[in-house]
Amino acid sequence: MPGSASSAVDKALDLLEAIADSDRPQRLSELAARVGLHRATAHRVLVDLVARGWVLRAGDHYLPGPAQLRLSDAAARNSLATLCRPVMESLSAETGLMVNLQVLEASGTRVVEVVQPERLLMIAHLRDQVLTLDRFAGPVAMVANLDEVAREPYVRAADGTDALRAELRRTAADGFALERGRHQPLIASLSRAVLSHRGMPICALTLVGLESDFDDGRLPALRDALARATARLAEVITQRVGDAA
Repeated sequence: MPGSASSAVDKALDLLEAIADSDRPQRLSELAARVGLHRATAHRVLVDLVARGWVLRAGDHYLPGPAQLRLSDAAARNSLATLCRPVMESLSAETGLMVNLQVLEASGTRVVEVVQPERLLMIAHLRDQVLTLDRFAGPVAMVANLDEVAREPYVRAADGTDALRAELRRTAADGFALERGRHQPLIASLSRAVLSHRGMPICALTLVGLESDFDDGRLPALRDALARATARLAEVITQRVGDAA
C-alpha cells in the first residue's frame, strides 16, 4: 500500500511539474510522453488534478490551475514581493506614480504588492484583489504573452469580445497595455509583463495614476521607465530565485 500511494503521488507531481515547466499549454499526449506514462494513466491523474483545482483544462490543453496559483501566491508575498519592492520603489520615485505587482491566477491577475505615493492615496490600491481583462491593464499585459488557446479562459472570464482579443494581440506586439478610465473615471494605468527566458509571464508591473499623468506627451517617458524596471526585475528574479516560470 505505501508503495502504491507513493507511486500515485509521484505521477501527480510529475504531471504538475511538467505543466508548470512548460513554455506553452500542453496536450495530453505531450504530457504523457514527457513523464513516461501511458495516455490513459496520465488522463486519469489529470482528471483528478483538474477536479481538485491543481490543473486547469482549456479545450484539449492543460495549464496550472487555481490551487497551484493560490499556493504560489503565498510564495509571491513572501519572496517575489520582497525581491520586487526595491525596483517598485525606484520606479515610483522616478515617475511619481503608484506601482503595483501582479501575478497570474485562473481568471485574471492578483495584486500582491503596492507602492503608493502620498499624492495618489485617493486611488484604491486593489491589493489582494483579482483583476480581470475587461477593466485593467495588468491582466492584459500578462495574458497577451500566452498563446491564443491559453488566453481564452481569461477572455471568457471577462465576458470578452473580439475587441478584447484584438487588444491582446496588439499588446503582444507592442509589449505594453494601456487603459484610461475603463476601471474608474479619471484613472489610468500602463502595464508591462516580466517574462521568463522562454517568454512566459512571471509577473507584471503596472503604473497607476490620474489620466492626466498619462498624456501623450509623457507616455514615451513612462514606457521607457517601465521597460527599464521590468528588465531589471527579470534580472533580479532570474539571479535570486531562478527562472522557474
